[in-house]
Amino acid sequence: MKKYLLDTSIVAAFLNKRHGTIALLKPWLSANEVAISLLVYGEVIEYIKTKPDYQNHHLALKKLLKDISHYSLSVSIVERYADIRLSLRRGKLIGDMDTLIAATALERNLTLITIDPDFKRVPKLKLMLLTRQQLS
Repeated sequence: MKKYLLDTSIVAAFLNKRHGTIALLKPWLSANEVAISLLVYGEVIEYIKTKPDYQNHHLALKKLLKDISHYSLSVSIVERYADIRLSLRRGKLIGDMDTLIAATALERNLTLITIDPDFKRVPKLKLMLLTRQQLS
């Protein structure tokens, strides 16, 4: 059963073989408890295209995508996105991609794993907010 949705920073740290990230994710990967949004995949692809060892990172990302579930956008996720945007208009919005990632976590009843504190503003989002040091 899926429990966690990985944000871009977590996937990037995993691909960069950060020991803290590997230690965190290894048991969840073994138990088949993690997933990503295809939006995260897109953000990670953009990030790794700037790396000199893009091919190795790309192969590792494709392998990870084979090993974990990934979610595309759906009507229910996009409707949840609209609800989040409306609720955040009273304060400060977060980026559209992050809002869609948060909507995916909410719609799938998953805890979002991230280092981005902006997600704390999303009502009812289950969040595990990590520090960069925890990922190293």
